[in-house]
Amino acid sequence: MSSFDQKKIHAFKVYLTIRYGSLVRMKSGNMMDEANKSQKQGFPYMRASFFVIVVFAAVVSFTTVPERLKDCVKEIILAKREAERMASVEPELEIEVIEVVEEETREPEVEEVVEAAPVHAVEENPAPVAEAPNPEQSEEYEPGFEPKVFTPKPEVDETRGDMVRLSKGFHFKYELETEAGGLASEIRNHKDSYVAEYKMKMQLPKASTTLDDLESVNPELGSMLPGLEASLEGAEISKFFEQIYENKLKRVERDVLKLNVLITKHNFFDCETILNLKHPESGRKFLLVQGDMDVVSDGSDGDRLALMPRKIVESTHYQPFTSYGWKKQSKTPNPMVKGWEKRIGNAKRELADPKTTDYRKQWLKDRMKMLRRGIDDMKARSFLIAEYDPFIVMPVNVITDRSDPYAARVGDYAVVIVGDTIYPAIVGDGGPTYKVGEASLRMAKEINEKANPYRRPVSDLTVSYIVFSHSREKVPAPPNYAKWREKCAQLLGEIGGLGDGYTLHEWKDLLKKEEPKPVPAPTAPAEANPETPTPAEENPEAPAAESSPSSSIPTEPSATPSTPQPNAAE
Repeated sequence: MSSFDQKKIHAFKVYLTIRYGSLVRMKSGNMMDEANKSQKQGFPYMRASFFVIVVFAAVVSFTTVPERLKDCVKEIILAKREAERMASVEPELEIEVIEVVEEETREPEVEEVVEAAPVHAVEENPAPVAEAPNPEQSEEYEPGFEPKVFTPKPEVDETRGDMVRLSKGFHFKYELETEAGGLASEIRNHKDSYVAEYKMKMQLPKASTTLDDLESVNPELGSMLPGLEASLEGAEISKFFEQIYENKLKRVERDVLKLNVLITKHNFFDCETILNLKHPESGRKFLLVQGDMDVVSDGSDGDRLALMPRKIVESTHYQPFTSYGWKKQSKTPNPMVKGWEKRIGNAKRELADPKTTDYRKQWLKDRMKMLRRGIDDMKARSFLIAEYDPFIVMPVNVITDRSDPYAARVGDYAVVIVGDTIYPAIVGDGGPTYKVGEASLRMAKEINEKANPYRRPVSDLTVSYIVFSHSREKVPAPPNYAKWREKCAQLLGEIGGLGDGYTLHEWKDLLKKEEPKPVPAPTAPAEANPETPTPAEENPEAPAAESSPSSSIPTEPSATPSTPQPNAAE
């Protein structure tokens, strides 16, 4: 073949390469575009898969699958830990067995026997190795669990765990008991195969009825009240004693499965006795109560205390009322009115909020009605102030009972006996029907200066309350401590009086406005004697005496207290 022909063939190959090579590239490009286009227009597998995964996770979260997975993981972890623990314990047990046998036998052949013996045969009690039961030697031996009762260990029994010793004051007794059962596949479905029993037991107290019983909590009671023993001869246990403990039991029954909200042991046994007493000579009826003393801190009176701390005025818990009240004496507003009006304003703003639910709106409307009624009451009447007035609290079911001739009424005169001191007071407020023994903060701090609304002055059942039945005044009036003391002394005289050396406590009125002391009229200055030097001349450096004109001293009491108020607004 000539060189010319070869050139022609080469040129033809180049032509074919250029011609059909570009065509192949065009076709491959078109195929890629069509593939991309079909992929864009096809089913979105990736997004659909993601959506399915999200829905599956959301649905599974509401099933028991997560808990099962969690339990499986826990079992795997616990099994691994147990295996590691057993791996580390077994060598110690082998060494322990060898040491015990060596000490007992001191013979080398026993060592060989011990090495061949299984470790579990002496795992529970290493000493009696030879006495362990052997299934091959005894046909009567039947493997299984023996019934046992596990008693609490001392170190566990003394802990302060929630289920062992609760802060409510009662001791939680427990034991773990096992008994032989059937096959696990059968008894796992029996209700009695895995049971926890809970029983709460309590003792109901009896009321004190004799002088010896009463003096067991206050030995001076008979000496302070010499006529008490004669009154106890016809004593009757008041029906209110039984009612108090019945109401306590109802609360326990309601909360018996709520160990964290059960009434405390201290508050359950807060009443020693309630007796209906009558003096045999005078016929004076009185109610005798023995218990501890809790603290109440309610009440308000704009006439006597026009300013109160902001935290009290704006509090949603502080109660401005007491059961004992009287007609308002001045136009000075009750300081608590401002705080209650602010609460109404807050309620109105919340009602206007579109996000407030219908249930919340109804609650706010009812609350506003209650607040308006309270404001009207505060504008018309005044009340005792627990921080300043000495009074006691009796259960509501006692002060509202009109059938019992011994029942206390709001305003009845009373005395409180703590130790060798007798405090005059009145029944000023009503309290819960399941507790007794409560007094105002003023009385509590007089008995114990460390007392406050959250700390009782007396925790033991050593306080005696005597209420003179139906002794209240016909028309309620502002506190008059001197009159209260006089009336209580008179009523004590009707039941035998006070013993020698005992007197009634005298209360000081902390809110009384002090009258200004009279100022003597100024005398005319004497004529100066030129020969007698004045004090300034004797000592030129001494300052001149300041003048105090009589016109600057008030002659009538001021409308506001002259002494600084300890509860001034913040």
